[in-house]
Amino acid sequence: MPVHITIITAVHAPSARFLPEAYASVCAQELPEGWEWRWVIQEDGRTDEVRPYVPDDPRVTFRQGRPGGPGVARTIALAHAGGPYVKVLDADDLLTPGALARDLAALEADPTLGWATSRALDQLPDGSTVAFPGDPDEGPLTPGALLAHWKAHAVPRVVPGTLFVRRELLLALGGWMALPASEDTGLLLALDAVSPGWFTAEPGLLYRQWEGQVTGQAAHVDVAELEARVAVTEARARALAALEWSR
Repeated sequence: MPVHITIITAVHAPSARFLPEAYASVCAQELPEGWEWRWVIQEDGRTDEVRPYVPDDPRVTFRQGRPGGPGVARTIALAHAGGPYVKVLDADDLLTPGALARDLAALEADPTLGWATSRALDQLPDGSTVAFPGDPDEGPLTPGALLAHWKAHAVPRVVPGTLFVRRELLLALGGWMALPASEDTGLLLALDAVSPGWFTAEPGLLYRQWEGQVTGQAAHVDVAELEARVAVTEARARALAALEWSR
């Protein structure tokens, strides 16, 4: 029986229209023999606006729940996740060809690695792409390296939306942080505190830029909230590192 990778997507009504394109990028993935994917789509809310865009595919599970933000939606989606690995895919983003296979190969080759990320490209409204600056070299990421960069530059060194992670490790850390934003950065830095990771230089994600995305809203950069998010994210990462626990 094939082993599967669970892809988790949080979606709300404004981003639902992008699901068919995300689905096409998932369907284009080629995995080694004995592996397959399952896709769990969790609506952050209970509306009638998302379901029409959910693919009619037995490999796709759609659930709804009371709104709590993308971190809550992804974490509750873990109830329907099986298999040894979880891949994150935001509803408005696209996987590049081979992304899943590259993530899988990295973690299957080295059982000491807990997670993997990859290069991402901004996809602009006109369809053109722009690379993110400052990507690390391809290879292992030592514990603590991402926290140090984040503190120095105020941005993650790798894009959290490219995360591929061992499911048991994700569960052990409690899923995504209970934050109104940057919950994915919080998880990434928690992973960085307890486990080495891997970075793939070949692009694995197209990060869509559009006017309705949550990160473009004014609330995302509210100064008081931003300071609190940064403080608790750093405190959690340092507390985990101080425990000297590793997978």
